[in-house]
Amino acid sequence: MEQFKELNNKLMDFIRAQHLFFVGTAGAEGLVNVSPKGLDSLRIVNPSEVAWLNLTGSGNESAAHVLENGRMTIMFCSFDKQPLILRLYGEAEVVHPRNQAWKSLSELFPPHPGARQVFRLRISLITTSCGYAVPHYDFQGERATLTRWAEKRGEHGVEQYWREKNQLSLDGKITGILPGQSNL
Repeated sequence: MEQFKELNNKLMDFIRAQHLFFVGTAGAEGLVNVSPKGLDSLRIVNPSEVAWLNLTGSGNESAAHVLENGRMTIMFCSFDKQPLILRLYGEAEVVHPRNQAWKSLSELFPPHPGARQVFRLRISLITTSCGYAVPHYDFQGERATLTRWAEKRGEHGVEQYWREKNQLSLDGKITGILPGQSNL
């Protein structure tokens, strides 16, 4: 295992080549969440910070956990010829469309219907490991299902979904999706 304090060019190139990454978060107590992400939703802001666009989905666990304690790990795996596992550890911040930083951060990404939050991760540690046990897979393309779902619902329908399904985590923690929500 190698450790780094910030991303170098080789690690940045590896991240940019990935179609899939995993986000891990946990509250002080309760369930640990690991979530796969794709759809061109991650950007390298600088060598010690990344941002990822969170799209509306069935749960909102990462937001609740980050509001509680900020800890986040993002993991990338190589599924092709050269094995590698890359983990970014750090403190995350949730930025909602109502927040001042939303405009500048959301502009880093292509427009996605159902965009829910941007998570900004300030990296405190980076590790790489071999990935020899990770199998080979071929990328066949992105799924259009989530995009079609959000387009069909429209902006107001997505916001209604947030009210119905995204206000609380599985552990009953506030996610902050609606104005005025706070775990404090």
